[in-house]
Amino acid sequence: MKFILDQLKKLTSIDSPTGFTADVTRYTMKELEKLGFEPRLTNKGCVVCGLGGEGDPLILSAHIDTLGGMVAEVKKNGRLRIAKIGGLNANNCETENCRIRTRSGQVFEGTLQMNDPSVHVNGKYSEQSRTFDGMEIVVDEEVKDKKDTEKLGIRTGDFVCFDPRTTVTKSGYIKSRFLDDKLSVAILLGLAKRIAEKKLKLKRKVYVFITVYEEVGHGACGALPADAKEILSVDMGCVGEGLSCTERMVSICPQDSHGPYDYGVTTELIRCAEKENLAFAVDIYPFYGSDADAALAAGYDLKHGLIGAGVYASHGYERSHTDGANNTLKLLERYIGQN
Repeated sequence: MKFILDQLKKLTSIDSPTGFTADVTRYTMKELEKLGFEPRLTNKGCVVCGLGGEGDPLILSAHIDTLGGMVAEVKKNGRLRIAKIGGLNANNCETENCRIRTRSGQVFEGTLQMNDPSVHVNGKYSEQSRTFDGMEIVVDEEVKDKKDTEKLGIRTGDFVCFDPRTTVTKSGYIKSRFLDDKLSVAILLGLAKRIAEKKLKLKRKVYVFITVYEEVGHGACGALPADAKEILSVDMGCVGEGLSCTERMVSICPQDSHGPYDYGVTTELIRCAEKENLAFAVDIYPFYGSDADAALAAGYDLKHGLIGAGVYASHGYERSHTDGANNTLKLLERYIGQN
């Protein structure tokens, strides 16, 4: 678990909104190579890595791209209007620190604020709707107008990356932006470490597939290993009203907004969780789509499933727990390992 948490902190420290993932995939490749594996990069930028085993190949998929923003306009006042990347929500981004990454490689600091954000000046501050059209990035440079900002090299199309604020409490709670889905990537790296160091015997051939572009819907739409028979998305487990999962559990999803997952896969995951006496939940996600869904939509003939550590406040400042990560790791070990 220490290794998983260390990996999570390193992964979240590397900015990787969808479309800007080269640095984080390069890091992930190097970590897999350190463990003795031979990962490769797909043309689109996903990481594929065989973990060993023979027969009936299974893909364990997690995505490494995150929510973020893109400069949509350099405003007359020198501040920036942004367009969201993925499901970023303006309601929980207000006052968040961020970095503007230019195409020339420069990095500038800033903060997302409401337009006219001082309550001592704006009497209607509380009534204003939180939308990205009514908010702006205040750049932490001496800029008074559009020309000043453009002289810095900032322009439309530059990426805006929000601070993850990753922390782990003494009680084991993991708090950060982008636990969806960097916590799952860290868990898969932990699984790879366990396979490499403990010589875990696999009952089938296993691939790790770390995707990019998942947050915009086409992460696993191409370049999957040709011999694969099954894909298991390891993504965040939902926590909220009407669901039974908590942050300390591993969630098994039998259906999301795209429809049911494979009956046999889901049933076997439940059986494995019961055999291991894991804290787990089986919940339907009404507003959710996964890389496994994307793979099937792209025409791949695969059985598919979805699991993940419970994550509270998804797409905001998220919270999970080391127990949830550990239960997810143990379920994966049981599912792919010899009984």
